[in-house]
Amino acid sequence: MACLFRRSIAAQLSRILGTSTEKLIPMVSAVPVSKKQQTLDFRVSVSSLLADGCLKFGSTVQSQARQLSAQLTCDDVVTEIAVGKGTINFKVNRSLLAEIVMQEISKKGSKYGIESELFQDYPCGRVIVEFSSPNIAKKFHAGHLRSTIIGNFIANLKQALGNDVIRINYLGDWGMQFGLLGAGFQLFGSEVKLKANPLQHLFEVYVEANKMAENDEDIQKAAQVFFKKLEGGDKHTLSLWKEFRSISIEEYEKIYQRLGVHFDEYSGESLYQEKAQEVLWLMDQKGLLKKTKQGTGVVDLSANDDLSVYAKMVRCDGTSLYLTRDVAAAVDRMKEYNFDQLIYVTDKQQCTHFQQLFEILKLMGYNWTERCQHVPFGLVKGMKTRKGDVVFLEDVLNEARLRMLQNMAASRTTKDLEDPEDTAEKVGVAALIIQDFKGPLLSDYDFDWDRVLQSQGDTGVFLQYTHARLCSLQRTCQNDVQVQFNPAYLQDPQAITLLQHLLRYDEVLYQVSEDLQPKHLVNYLIMLSRLASIAHRTLHVKGSLPKVATARFLLFKGTASVLANGMKLLGITPVEKM
Repeated sequence: MACLFRRSIAAQLSRILGTSTEKLIPMVSAVPVSKKQQTLDFRVSVSSLLADGCLKFGSTVQSQARQLSAQLTCDDVVTEIAVGKGTINFKVNRSLLAEIVMQEISKKGSKYGIESELFQDYPCGRVIVEFSSPNIAKKFHAGHLRSTIIGNFIANLKQALGNDVIRINYLGDWGMQFGLLGAGFQLFGSEVKLKANPLQHLFEVYVEANKMAENDEDIQKAAQVFFKKLEGGDKHTLSLWKEFRSISIEEYEKIYQRLGVHFDEYSGESLYQEKAQEVLWLMDQKGLLKKTKQGTGVVDLSANDDLSVYAKMVRCDGTSLYLTRDVAAAVDRMKEYNFDQLIYVTDKQQCTHFQQLFEILKLMGYNWTERCQHVPFGLVKGMKTRKGDVVFLEDVLNEARLRMLQNMAASRTTKDLEDPEDTAEKVGVAALIIQDFKGPLLSDYDFDWDRVLQSQGDTGVFLQYTHARLCSLQRTCQNDVQVQFNPAYLQDPQAITLLQHLLRYDEVLYQVSEDLQPKHLVNYLIMLSRLASIAHRTLHVKGSLPKVATARFLLFKGTASVLANGMKLLGITPVEKM
């Protein structure tokens, strides 16, 4: 990786500033490339040196940059030093650049970028990621797509960085809506329809029961009675609920398989109904539980203890609430897993819920609350299939696969594939993920099928196409290359720019590990694909002299490896043909 270069530059600065080399290494950053030729490789910001106390405030930043630069010297590693705008810029030995990048990619494989000095102080531990969390007895809603793919990405990243990751799907499998569903099913449910199309039938029953409950108090009462029986452990009611839950998980797993997502544990609100009562008792003992005039149990979150801001914890009939069960779940997870981090991935509409959850855990005296984090995300607008407004994720995945199949069939470059449907599925999923991850997670975005599935541009299709083309090159030329690699044959401007970009991979991963925003990695991979496409057009392997062909072949092979690694972190399965 960039370790030799960063360390060499940091060591020079260390001698001048009297600061340890280790402290200075993270301040040496690779210069981002553009499609144009880039001459400089690394830079050090003088403002960063001042902020970290490595330099003392005195003259202007620009003046200090010039003074510091004058004390630095070129050597076998650094071939040029120049002053930029508040920075000192470094150009490294081009032959060394090619040699080290290529060696590191070859040697480290999937660990390239992760086994970097930037991560030497990265704290590894046990990380729980709770994501997806659909409501059982309902078809997988398209709105749960973001939670599923974002949570999967965070879990992939944490695992790649060496953490012990536990992926939890915390199902919405409890609450008054099951009272409504249960009451509705007892009135007009059909076992035959349930076996034929389980989630569709349960969805229809719930919609009908909900509609009836708006004008019929008897349905409302029946729903309350059903849920009360459920919380009381009535055998018949519980048996029906268990059937709904089992059916739902079975159906969801089909969708998860298509998305390449797996879970270590299927949890749910239902597991915490009894533990929620223990939490309420504990709150009462600590004097945290207050009663409103209506008899609702609440926790006062106001600054003046005047109940101007509070969180509802228990209904007046004694039944638990979503928040109560979440408190119980967090406490239980700490007991069971002793986690170092607990990450919740839900939409931004639940920000208040998690603020309240963390505040209540603090009030209860749990000093591990600071290990809990909510990663919120915005909404997707305008997601439609050809049949109209989309409700279910299955329809979105089917539409993506169908459209990709049609695009592939119409393309002159499409190769004969053993399983075109499988390829179309993987490319379609890549398109959905890249569209979702391009911007800040908190932003809402408008969904556009035509833009999502373009083969050129900032799309998942472009990434898959680039990877497939690089794999095709390897298949075609692998018998023509030699074992020995000479870095002197990777000095063309296009090769240097590609190597410079590969050099930055660890910095991008480090940035992503800091803020959990996949957009940094997406932008990096899109630029990598663009640079690879330019290089592919100009740096021919076939027909070149053997030593030149070998060097270029290995450069493209290394590029394909980094591209595949990055895609896998995002939750994309790279295709080798399309």
